[in-house]
Amino acid sequence: MWKNQSVSVVFSTYNEKDSIRREIEDCFATGFVDEVVVVNNNAAPGTDEEVAKTQARIIQEPRQGYGYGYQAGLKAAKGDIVIMSEPDGTYDHKRDLIKLLIYSDDFPLVFGTRTTQALIHEGANMGFALKWGNVLVAKVIEVLFMTTELSDVGCTMRLIKKNALRKMTPMFQVGGNYFSPEMMMLAALFRIPFVEIPVHYQARIGQSRGAANFKKAFKIAFFMLTLIFSYRITSLFRLRKERLTQKTAK
Repeated sequence: MWKNQSVSVVFSTYNEKDSIRREIEDCFATGFVDEVVVVNNNAAPGTDEEVAKTQARIIQEPRQGYGYGYQAGLKAAKGDIVIMSEPDGTYDHKRDLIKLLIYSDDFPLVFGTRTTQALIHEGANMGFALKWGNVLVAKVIEVLFMTTELSDVGCTMRLIKKNALRKMTPMFQVGGNYFSPEMMMLAALFRIPFVEIPVHYQARIGQSRGAANFKKAFKIAFFMLTLIFSYRITSLFRLRKERLTQKTAK
């Protein structure tokens, strides 16, 4: 509970059997989290058994994809405040959940960024290309949508209040890895105030079955940029239509 508002944490899991129990317990250990919702997105065998050892609630999402997993979790979460994160050890829930909650007093949407050099831990998967690729795509959104400062489109750790989530949910279209920037663009289109804050980024526990290579990373970046320009063009047509409607009404 945070200032009389219930707090949910959402994890989508694929290959985090060895770390998920600890990450769930770390969230509850903060004293602010009322529920943890775990989405089994075709997860590694034994994952459900690990979750069952905790207080977390587990649901199933058979459609494979980052976006599908987190959309299912966001829909199932009961909290007034919902925090998205990952259960692979890359995020420090004991230290950073409280930072997101503090900023939620002023903003209905708080994005984390992993690109602050001082908070990138040894062994974290944040090399030169990945870091500056995230920054570049984030800056494209920032410029095209005239938003507040952005520096990371791929950071899962973020907070959204339920009222803001209700506005955005009907517009979700992306089931894959580029669901993160879609949320950012929808926030800009709906004029939902947000802020970006630095979070710790640590080495992953275990191996990722979906580990990215250069070809996959390039493909994701291409789709992200295509999605961004598509959203921007669509929004301009929508704005023009609204202005013409207003003139006609007068």
